[in-house]
Amino acid sequence: MRPITAFVEMASRFQSQVLVSKEPGQRLNGKSPLALLGLAAEKGTQLTLEVSGPDEQAALDALAEFLANLRTEEEAEERET
Repeated sequence: MRPITAFVEMASRFQSQVLVSKEPGQRLNGKSPLALLGLAAEKGTQLTLEVSGPDEQAALDALAEFLANLRTEEEAEERET
Protein backbone atom coordinates (compact mmCIF):
# COMPACT_ATOMS: atom_id res chain seq x y z
CA MET A 1 0.00 0.00 0.00
CA ARG A 2 1.31 3.42 -0.91
CA PRO A 3 2.12 5.70 2.02
CA ILE A 4 -0.41 8.35 0.93
CA THR A 5 -3.21 5.79 0.74
CA ALA A 6 -2.31 4.36 4.14
CA PHE A 7 -2.15 7.84 5.69
CA VAL A 8 -5.54 8.82 4.23
CA GLU A 9 -7.13 5.59 5.43
CA MET A 10 -5.80 6.16 8.95
CA ALA A 11 -6.81 9.84 9.02
CA SER A 12 -10.31 8.93 7.81
CA ARG A 13 -10.86 6.69 10.84
CA PHE A 14 -11.07 9.78 13.02
CA GLN A 15 -13.81 12.40 13.27
CA SER A 16 -11.30 15.20 13.65
CA GLN A 17 -10.19 17.42 10.81
CA VAL A 18 -6.65 16.59 9.65
CA LEU A 19 -4.61 19.23 7.86
CA VAL A 20 -1.12 18.73 6.43
CA SER A 21 1.27 21.43 5.31
CA LYS A 22 4.73 21.60 3.86
CA GLU A 23 5.04 25.40 3.81
CA PRO A 24 3.60 28.19 5.97
CA GLY A 25 0.10 29.11 4.80
CA GLN A 26 -0.43 25.81 3.01
CA ARG A 27 -3.03 23.64 4.75
CA LEU A 28 -4.33 20.65 2.82
CA ASN A 29 -6.95 18.08 3.74
CA GLY A 30 -5.13 15.05 5.15
CA LYS A 31 -8.10 12.84 4.31
CA SER A 32 -7.83 13.55 0.58
CA PRO A 33 -5.31 11.56 -1.48
CA LEU A 34 -5.42 14.16 -4.26
CA ALA A 35 -4.67 16.98 -1.83
CA LEU A 36 -1.72 15.06 -0.40
CA LEU A 37 -0.39 14.36 -3.88
CA GLY A 38 -0.49 18.12 -4.39
CA LEU A 39 2.01 18.52 -1.55
CA ALA A 40 4.67 16.96 -3.76
CA ALA A 41 6.43 15.93 -0.56
CA GLU A 42 9.57 14.04 -1.36
CA LYS A 43 11.45 11.79 0.98
CA GLY A 44 12.83 13.79 3.89
CA THR A 45 10.32 16.62 3.57
CA GLN A 46 9.28 18.11 6.91
CA LEU A 47 5.50 18.18 7.25
CA THR A 48 3.27 19.86 9.79
CA LEU A 49 0.12 18.14 11.04
CA GLU A 50 -2.81 20.07 12.47
CA VAL A 51 -5.62 18.05 13.99
CA SER A 52 -8.77 19.47 15.55
CA GLY A 53 -11.93 17.81 16.71
CA PRO A 54 -13.39 15.43 19.27
CA ASP A 55 -10.68 12.78 18.93
CA GLU A 56 -7.78 15.06 18.03
CA GLN A 57 -5.21 13.67 20.46
CA ALA A 58 -5.81 10.06 19.39
CA ALA A 59 -5.66 11.08 15.72
CA LEU A 60 -2.49 13.12 16.16
CA ASP A 61 -0.78 10.32 18.10
CA ALA A 62 -1.72 7.68 15.52
CA LEU A 63 -0.72 9.78 12.51
CA ALA A 64 2.57 10.93 14.04
CA GLU A 65 3.41 7.32 14.89
CA PHE A 66 2.52 6.26 11.34
CA LEU A 67 4.87 8.87 9.86
CA ALA A 68 7.67 7.98 12.30
CA ASN A 69 7.33 4.28 11.46
CA LEU A 70 7.34 5.06 7.75
CA ARG A 71 10.57 6.99 8.14
CA THR A 72 12.15 4.17 10.16
CA GLU A 73 11.16 1.62 7.51
CA GLU A 74 12.63 3.74 4.72
CA GLU A 75 15.88 4.21 6.61
CA ALA A 76 16.13 0.45 7.21
CA GLU A 77 15.57 -0.22 3.51
CA GLU A 78 18.34 2.22 2.61
CA ARG A 79 20.81 0.46 4.91
CA GLU A 80 19.98 -2.87 3.27
CA THR A 81 20.80 -1.61 -0.23
